Formats: sequence, C-alpha cells, structure tokens
Amino acid sequence: HPSGDQQRTDASAIWISVFTSLTYPFIDKPRVIEDIQTEYEVLYSMTCLSDSELWICGNNKIIRLYSLQGEMLKSVQTFSSNDPWAVTVTRSGDLLYTDYYDRSINLVTDSEIQPLIKVPGWKPHYLHCTSSGDLLVMMDSDDEQTKVVRYSDSTEIQIIQWDDQGRPLYSPGGYYSYKYLIENRNLDICVADRDAGAVVVVNAAGKLRFRYTGPPSSTKKPFNPTGITTDSHNKILTADWNNRIIHILDQDGHFLRYIDNCDLRNPCGFCLDSRDNLYVAEYFTGKVKKFQYYK
Repeated sequence: HPSGDQQRTDASAIWISVFTSLTYPFIDKPRVIEDIQTEYEVLYSMTCLSDSELWICGNNKIIRLYSLQGEMLKSVQTFSSNDPWAVTVTRSGDLLYTDYYDRSINLVTDSEIQPLIKVPGWKPHYLHCTSSGDLLVMMDSDDEQTKVVRYSDSTEIQIIQWDDQGRPLYSPGGYYSYKYLIENRNLDICVADRDAGAVVVVNAAGKLRFRYTGPPSSTKKPFNPTGITTDSHNKILTADWNNRIIHILDQDGHFLRYIDNCDLRNPCGFCLDSRDNLYVAEYFTGKVKKFQYYK
C-alpha cells in the first residue's frame, strides 16, 4: 500500500491535473493532424520557421526547409560539410545551427553561412534563441563537463553549470550524451537530460528550481527524456524515449498528463507553432508528426 506521503503526492497530482484541464482544456485524445516524411534516415533536430514551415536537420550535411505537406522548399549545406547537430531560428527568422566537430555555432542568412561563435575546448550540442534574442547553447568539454552558456550576439554573458552546493547540474557530456534545452515563457531554462533521466529546470539566474524524474505512478520503463519544448501556457512537454510517450508538466514540474495514444517511435526533436500545435521528430523513421492536444 502507498505511504501517507505518497497518497498526498498522488492526490496533489490529480488536483493539479483537474485544475489544469479546466483552465487550459486538453483534448481527451490528442491526435496527429499532419505526418511529414522527410528525406533523412535519422532526424536530429527541427525548429518552426512559421506555422507552415520547418527547418530540419539529420544524418547528413544538408539542412532542409519543409512545408507541412512534406515539400522541400530550401536546402543549405553546412559550412564545414559536417552533419549539423541542432537548429534554431532567430527572432528575425535567420537560421542558426551547431557544428559539433567544428566546435562552432553558425548563422545562415539568404543561404550565406557565417561562423558566429567558436568554442575551443567545448563542443556545442543543442541551442535555443530566447524571447529576448539571447542564444542558449548546451555544450560539453573535452573532459566531459557540461554547461549551458548564454550569449548576447556572440558575447558570452552567463554560464550555468553548478548548483548552490557546487555539484554539476547536468550529467557528464560526450558524443552520445543527448541534452535538449528550451527557455520557458517565465524565463526558466529547461533541459531534458537523457543520461540523468531527468528534466532539470533553473531560473533565469541559473538557480535550480526542480528536477522532474517521472510522474508519481511510474511508467513501465525508466524515464528517458529526449526533446523538450514549452507552450504558450508555460507547460513543459518532453518526450520519453523508452516509453514512447510525451509528458506534459506545469511550470513547477508537476505532472499533468501523457500524450500516449499516437504510436510514437523513438521521439526526439520537438517544437511548437504559434497555435500550440506540437511537432515531434521520430529519430529512426525520418518522420515528423504534428499533434493537436488543446481544444
């Protein structure tokens, strides 16, 4: 039988879920409204350029812009001819991508590529352009330390790496250490740390707010977050690779519900359009699925 503390935790989660469903009504059964087949064998990352266009990168040196009908509208070859690791767009709509092997962050304007930031001794993974125009970059050092760096233009202005006790906020880095990040609308920085089995959330100053390691009633397999985004109501959405489902949390890390009825296969990259439609990249199928989960 559950302990008194566990019963209170479960009851709190139920009431939070009920309140949220009344305030921001979810669809009973979220549904796939678009299914886009790309030319990639493996998908890494994507970002919404608009409500009808997606920049997508995968296991080759070409970054492609797709329509929701699966039509390729534009393509860009990386400056170094390495595979790009992740993509995002600036507030003006320009494309940014990371080059893990070249240790660089690159800006694409009108198909011209300009190396924007070089990070000697570090390898950039995932990145996100914030509401203020700053750039957040997740990166690993050669000795497998991990940090989030904030840039204004190309100037480093903040490093997020340690908690108040001097312990690492994130699991050790490395080539197969996948960590995804996003800024919430309340300016929290949310990281899906796959190796740690946790969503790690800090405030704008870099102070730890919470770690989410799964809902009160555990799923069949360990929580393995890959991909993360936040919506217009400050909800946090993260993919669970092992269980092939999506967790929706409130801004304080309370579990609200799953998206678990859509036959996801190895969900990874995430993004949302202006209407809170969710796009999920499937790592091995080369597909992107568009979900509606609000009424």
